[in-house]
Parts: sequence; structure tokens; C-alpha cells
Amino acid sequence: MKPAPFDYVRPSALDEALGVLAADEEARPIAGGQSLLPLLNLRLARPTTLIDLRDLGLDRIDVGSGELRIGASVTHRRLELDPAIRAVPLLADAAAHVGSPAIRNRGTLGGSLAHADPAAELPSVAVAIGATIVLQSIAGQRLVSAGTFFDGFWTTAIEPGELLVEVRFPVAGARHGAAFCEVAPRADDFATAGVGVAVDVDERGSLVRVRAGGCGLASTPVDLGPALAPVVGRRVDDDVLHEVAASVEASVEPSDDRVATADERRMLAGLLAARALAQAADRASGPIATSAVSA
Repeated sequence: MKPAPFDYVRPSALDEALGVLAADEEARPIAGGQSLLPLLNLRLARPTTLIDLRDLGLDRIDVGSGELRIGASVTHRRLELDPAIRAVPLLADAAAHVGSPAIRNRGTLGGSLAHADPAAELPSVAVAIGATIVLQSIAGQRLVSAGTFFDGFWTTAIEPGELLVEVRFPVAGARHGAAFCEVAPRADDFATAGVGVAVDVDERGSLVRVRAGGCGLASTPVDLGPALAPVVGRRVDDDVLHEVAASVEASVEPSDDRVATADERRMLAGLLAARALAQAADRASGPIATSAVSA
């Protein structure tokens, strides 16, 4: 199929783009187009106007004052490879799992978050790390925490006339490690289930802070931090990993679909959480001897 007819504009300034959004509630922004173009071709989306974001300067990456600020048009490939992203290791680790190289070269951080596919990796990282999403309209900026940004399948807190322009992540500390693990039906496919874990440890290797998020487990990204909170203060070993797996399995409520049953997803969530925690702890404080991650 082909898209329904639409107008196309390529503004050279952010104010110009926001003016188009304010004047036409049916206008849609487009950056990499990796999520929107398939919807257009299937006529599941029928915007009156496409607003091309390429010339708005939304591709900056800045680190300062304890924050990593990433423009909405930064591609997944840059998230994967840009040295500045090492300030938030979980983001770089997750970006390497997004789609294929062709998709990562075109798709953008802002596009992934605004599309809000619950199987996508980057929304779960934003929730896990506690990112702040910056929305801009002609009335000014509005800051929304990632934990309240996602409303359901492909729906977010973005209001008419608003454009997602930037995402802010807290910078990792010195004794920090992170890992993202997922299972997918095929290489480069959406995750059946995925879990990202970020940890801070003390000089003895004990967990000081644990944050985690899951994708493919509900209609929105899942904050798994509460399920891992009981192991804070302990060193990661087999007992901790088995406890984490069981805690995560008990905390998620996935549903059946053609890819996996709810029970399969629940089991995968627990296993992936344990595996990601072990890898994150390794990276924070050196290798640990475990068997649970290979179960």
C-alpha cells in the first residue's frame, strides 16, 4: 500500500515547526521515519502534514551538571557508538539491540520514545534510569519524567502542539555497571522480552543502588527497580541472582500473544534480569562466579 495524501514541510527553525504543530493537530513530525513510515504505508496513520525535523538542530549531545542531554534527532547508531554516551552505559548497551544496522542508522531516540512501542528497548531504559523528557510547544517547555510519560500501547503524555525535543539522563557514578539483555524471535526483531539493569557498588562490591526496566512485558515499559530493591546492600552471587529472578517473575503480568505465552515471558523476564544484573555487577566491580545466569 501507499500513504494517503499529505503535505510536506521542512522548517529551518524550531519555532517554525512548532507553529505548524499548533495550527494543525493532524500534522505529524518525522525524523528517521523507521516507525512512522510503515504506519503511513499501511494507512494506519493519516497525517495532513509531515514536518521534517532534520534542519532543527535536535541532534546535539551534551554532558554537564550531572546530566547527559540528548537531542531527539540523535540516531540509535550514535547512541551505540558516541563516546559521550558512555556517561550512561545502559543507554549505549541497549541501543546496540535496536533493530538492524540500517534501522539504527536512521531511527532516532525521540522517535522511539514518542512511538512508545512497549517492546522497544530505549523506552525501558528511560524508565529504568529515571530520564526526563523535554516537550516544547509555542507556549514553552514542559518536563515529564519517563515514569509518567508512557500511557499505554503507542500512547504518551505528548499533548497537541508539543514536540519531543530532548531527553535528559542522570550521569553514572564511578563504581557503576550496566547491561541490557533480551530474547527475540529473530535477529534484529523486536524483543519477546528484554531487561536492562544499572548498578552502583561500594568498594567491597556490594550493591548500593539498583535500577532496572523491562520491555515486552506489558503495555508500557516496566520499572523493575522495586523487584530488585531487596538485594541492595548485598554482593551479587548465585543466591542473589535466584532471588532476583523469582522476584521479577512474581512482579510482572505479561499477556499471551502469537510470539509467547504470559508464562514464557514471565520466565524470560526473571532469567534476563538475573543475567543483566550479573553482567552489570561484573562491569562495576570485576567478574563474579555464578551459575544462575547460564541457566
